[in-house]
Amino acid sequence: MRAPDADAAVTLDRVPEITGIDSDAIPFEHIVAENRPVVLKGVVRDWPLTRAGARGPGAAITYLLGFYAGAPVAGYTAAPELGGRYFYDDSATHLNFARERVQLDEYLNRVLAHLDDPGAPSFYVGSTDLDTYLPGFRGENDLALDPLTRAGQYPLVSIWLGNRTVATAHYDQSNNIACCLVGRRRFTLFPPSQVSNLYPGPLEPTPGGQVLSMVDFRAPDLARFPRFADALAVAQVAELEPGDALFYPALWWHHVEALDAFNAMVNYWWNDAPAHADSPMTTLLHAMLSLRERPLVEKQAWREIFDHYIFGPADRPIAHLPEPARGALAPLDETAARRLRAQVLQRLNR
Repeated sequence: MRAPDADAAVTLDRVPEITGIDSDAIPFEHIVAENRPVVLKGVVRDWPLTRAGARGPGAAITYLLGFYAGAPVAGYTAAPELGGRYFYDDSATHLNFARERVQLDEYLNRVLAHLDDPGAPSFYVGSTDLDTYLPGFRGENDLALDPLTRAGQYPLVSIWLGNRTVATAHYDQSNNIACCLVGRRRFTLFPPSQVSNLYPGPLEPTPGGQVLSMVDFRAPDLARFPRFADALAVAQVAELEPGDALFYPALWWHHVEALDAFNAMVNYWWNDAPAHADSPMTTLLHAMLSLRERPLVEKQAWREIFDHYIFGPADRPIAHLPEPARGALAPLDETAARRLRAQVLQRLNR
C-alpha cells in the first residue's frame, strides 16, 4: 500500500506471513504471545465458501443463502459518492450511511444487481452472528477452536458481506482472526501506541461501538492531522487473498478495505479476560468524570497509583498484606466481582 505524505509517498511495511498451517492447527497460544499481526497464508482456502467464491459472486451468495434462517439482518447502505467509506457526516454528529433491517436474500440480490455498476451504492452487512443467522454454516466452514475452548475462551464468530466498502480505522477490545473468504481485503494496522496520532473521533455516535479515526486514508490532510505521518511510519499492511486469514491483537487499530465487487469475511473475536470482568471502556468513561479535569500534578500522581494497583504486577499490591486483609485487592472471582461492582455503584449513586 502506498499512502500520501506531505512531500512524497510512503511505502508501508508488510505484515509477516506464516505458511503451511491448516485451519485445524492454528497455534493460538503462540500468535497471541507474539502480540503482533500475522497473516496465516491460505489457512482457509479449502472452506466450501472460499471454493464457491472462486466460481464467482453468484455461486458464493447461493451457497451462503442455503444456510439463511430468514431472520432480518442489519444492512448498511451508503451513497455512491462516498466511495464506500462508512464514516461521519460533515458535522461528525451523525453517520453518513443508512441502516435498515433487511432480508439477507433480498439485500444480497441488490449487491448482485450492481456488480458491474461503477456508480453503485455501497452495501454492507457487518458483524452478523453466524450461528443465529446462518445456522449450520460453521459445520462446513470453521476453525478448530479447541485450544481456546479448553482455556474457557469462546470466540464470537461473525460474518461480513458486501461490495467495495471501507471500514474506517478503529480498534476492538478483543483479539481477532479475520478470514478472507470471497474477494480481496486490505488491512492497514497500527499498534495501540498510535492512538493520538490517529486522531480518534467522538465517542458517540459510532458505527459499531468503537471510535473511528478522523483521517481520510485516501487523501490524508496532514495540515489538519500532522501526526498521522508518524502513525504511517509504524503502520503495517496486509493484502489478503481469498483463503488467507489475519490475526491481530486486541486494541490494534485496523483500517479495512473490501476491494472487489462482492466480498465475504468471517472473523473470530476472543480474549482471556474472565467472564466477570467489566469493559475497560466503563473505566475510561468514569475516569473522564473523576480524573480528567484535575490539576496535571494530581493526574500524574494518580498515574503512579494506577500503575501500582492496576497496570503493574497483579501480586504487588497484596504481597505485603495478610491474606484476610486483602479484600478487593485479592484476585477476583464472580462473587467478589459482584461485591466490588455493588461498591462502585454505591459510590456513583451517593
